[in-house]
Amino acid sequence: MSPVTLDSKAGALVLFSGGQDSTVCLAYALDRYSRVETVGLDYGQRHGVELACRQRVRESLMESFPQWADRLGPDHMLDIASFGAIGDTALTSDAEIVTLDSGLPSTFVPGRNLVFFVYAAALGYRRGLTTLVGGMCETDYSGYPDCRDATLRALQEAIRLGTDVPFALETPLMWLSKAETWALAEELGGDTLVELILEETHTCYKGERGMRHAWGYGCGECPACELRAKGFEAWRETAAQG
Repeated sequence: MSPVTLDSKAGALVLFSGGQDSTVCLAYALDRYSRVETVGLDYGQRHGVELACRQRVRESLMESFPQWADRLGPDHMLDIASFGAIGDTALTSDAEIVTLDSGLPSTFVPGRNLVFFVYAAALGYRRGLTTLVGGMCETDYSGYPDCRDATLRALQEAIRLGTDVPFALETPLMWLSKAETWALAEELGGDTLVELILEETHTCYKGERGMRHAWGYGCGECPACELRAKGFEAWRETAAQG
């Protein structure tokens, strides 16, 4: 990755869930922008423990990376539980995680990322932050159509037209595998950031926090855990060969 030139006037709003991917995106933004704020969205997700990790991650980042501390601004938490109540999915209820007839896992919450970015844009409009950063990815993912680059490029244009503001939807993980996401974390913050992600973040769909694996906490069986574990193993293998 080429050296970063910090723009003293640039700012970004990061969609920050408290999970691995959004934490890497937060580090990415802090490395590039002089002013960074975070937004969390509570849509009644089953893995609400993820949201509980958010403040610990923010505090740990400021403690471990003092060069970023002055750049990290306020956190915003938005309650959109009514959205989660619209659909009966495995992320918003105790329904079993299975593959649906559509080929998508039952963890798919229709339109979730579209709603997230619309809310973030409304907040960014008020805060003067026109770069919106999200951890969506279509390389190693569960097939969610609202994670695709084409979807988000179309949404970016709709938000620009609807606000008359040149919002940019930035997705630094879009073309990275999970192994490459771990590599990016190491590049941004070395072993310190990797360890912080392992210990403080949460990605498991079932909200399992009692079991610590080499790749972090989780049930080890849900799609999120499987992707994370495979990516971590692939990253470590590549690092060992290098």
